[in-house]
Amino acid sequence: MTTTTPTAGVGAQATEPTTRGARVRKRLNSRTATLVSIVIAMLWTIPTFGLFISSIRPENEIKTTGWWTFFTDPQITLENYQEVLFSRGSSGQLASYFINSLAITIPSVLFPLAFASLAAYALAWMNFKGRDWVYIGIFALQIVPLQMALVPLLRFFSTGVTVAGVQIMPAWDLVDEQKFAQVWFAHTCFALPFAVFLLHNFISQLPGDLMEAARVDGATHPKIFRTIVLPLVMPALAAFGIFQFLWVWNDLLVALIFAGGGDETAPLTVRLAEMAGTRGNEWQRLTAGAFVSIVVPLIVFLSLQRFFVRGLLAGSVKG
Repeated sequence: MTTTTPTAGVGAQATEPTTRGARVRKRLNSRTATLVSIVIAMLWTIPTFGLFISSIRPENEIKTTGWWTFFTDPQITLENYQEVLFSRGSSGQLASYFINSLAITIPSVLFPLAFASLAAYALAWMNFKGRDWVYIGIFALQIVPLQMALVPLLRFFSTGVTVAGVQIMPAWDLVDEQKFAQVWFAHTCFALPFAVFLLHNFISQLPGDLMEAARVDGATHPKIFRTIVLPLVMPALAAFGIFQFLWVWNDLLVALIFAGGGDETAPLTVRLAEMAGTRGNEWQRLTAGAFVSIVVPLIVFLSLQRFFVRGLLAGSVKG
């Protein structure tokens, strides 16, 4: 009897965290939790639904009544979309700006993903002097406000780099569509600290035995990275890709500064800012234009959502 009591106590202590975790999971999977989640999702979706309803209502209805009155007196028109997408006036031609946003966003997502994944692998699995200090420096760059780097970076593009009177790098002197390169460079620089931090946390948690077995088989670092690491870090890559895509797609400041506000390079956000009119009363344009602007990010998120939660938890726990 005396020998079984400690054993029972140890067993109870050992199973207590598991039991507590099971209780938490049970509560989160209960009907009440499901109902609360549905209510929160509906409340979160109402503004977007109202934006869509407003975008298909006539101009006079938008300016005189709320979108919820649509259900008592439904009036539908596609003139708002036709005006903002294809009209030749000051409120239209949104389609060309849509292409500009794609030209800015896609490379601005792919470049940080490529560079950050390589850097994260090197910092996690390659031993070299000062590796930890390099990682700390990259992590510290996350606290630098983006606005502090705009002026130095703009000067770098316009005047180049001069050290002790010797020009190390000339000015870029880009015009028209060539200015897209400046926006790609800026977004890549601003995104790399967080991308390296996120991917490093994920890659560093990969099993060491797996890496060692690959080295025993004669695999080099490039082959290990290509055949083992990349397939395993897809959740983290997708999570960062979603964040970066939404950030760049909705950005106005960086694109306006480094690409200018011309028709050849201005993104969708610049045109949306102009659609309000001089007095801010062109609501029918804003509703249609804003809904057009969220279609692509919504598609990207829905197509990658199965990776999203897994990517957010990348590197947070072991096992």
